[in-house]
Amino acid sequence: MPFNKTKHALLWLLRPFSPKQKQYWRVVLLCFFTASTFWLLNALNKSYTTQVSYPILFKYNPRQLVPVKPLPEEVMINVTGKGWKLLRKNLLFNVRPAQLTISGLPQLKRLPGQALRPAIANVLDGLSLNFVVTDTISFDFDRLVSRKFPLAIDTTQIQVAASHAFVGPAKILPDSVTFTGPELILKQFPNPFLLALPVQNLTGPYKGEVPVTHDFTSLVKADVSEAEVHFNVVPLERKEIAVQPVLQNFPAGHQLRLVNGPLVLHYSYLPRHREVVQPEQFQVALDFRKFNPEDSTIVPTVLQKSPNTRQVAIMPGKVKISLTPQ
Repeated sequence: MPFNKTKHALLWLLRPFSPKQKQYWRVVLLCFFTASTFWLLNALNKSYTTQVSYPILFKYNPRQLVPVKPLPEEVMINVTGKGWKLLRKNLLFNVRPAQLTISGLPQLKRLPGQALRPAIANVLDGLSLNFVVTDTISFDFDRLVSRKFPLAIDTTQIQVAASHAFVGPAKILPDSVTFTGPELILKQFPNPFLLALPVQNLTGPYKGEVPVTHDFTSLVKADVSEAEVHFNVVPLERKEIAVQPVLQNFPAGHQLRLVNGPLVLHYSYLPRHREVVQPEQFQVALDFRKFNPEDSTIVPTVLQKSPNTRQVAIMPGKVKISLTPQ
């Protein structure tokens, strides 16, 4: 339609109507509404065959079983019925879900769609079920159990500042947690159940609330959400001593010289172990089988160390040697 004609048509529709014209359009609209209503009622009173989705509801004892994945909520069915009945089902007005009581749980994991026919047919008010369109429904249940786990902390994961050390034992209150959830999941939980400390670079005693966390929060519930953890962190005493290495597998008839020697052993210990640490118990070796001809170096190895020592290191980390025939 040309622009000018369209413009004139819009202006005509938007022009002010006289009282007689308004009355005329009211009658027209009323007739249209009445005719549409009669047509709709007539159409809804006819029978149709179609596919609709229908809600299903699993019936089980929640004290004994728990679904470990979302359950299917509806299936597709083919039905025949009056139009207004089908409309009500499609709009889910006062629709009763088909309740499924399944024997063989938790071992049973799926059912063919036709096995749902009796449960669905019993709740189809005014509709005739022809067949279940959905081929199979899948579900996964497990036994609901409760297990008590002692609480602990992984001392190797406690992050303390340099030259400091964890001093046990750690005190944990409460000392245990009871989890309730699927049996197969709880079998995967470590025993004792380890708490993860959120703090790092500790330099002194620690006392704090540590959350009891896991990866199955939607399925597994705990009777406590956190535990109070208390342990001590103390500074270490450090010492260094020069050591004479033990020579291993060196060729006979050669004189050894440490180009970047001597070897110095660094170690730490708790203050309470000061009197029992014996430096003469350390033993360091140079093994010629570890000789690197590219840079004439050997990485020294600690063969033996004094009890109660920590953070043992050898300097230099690579010993450059020189061998000359005697």
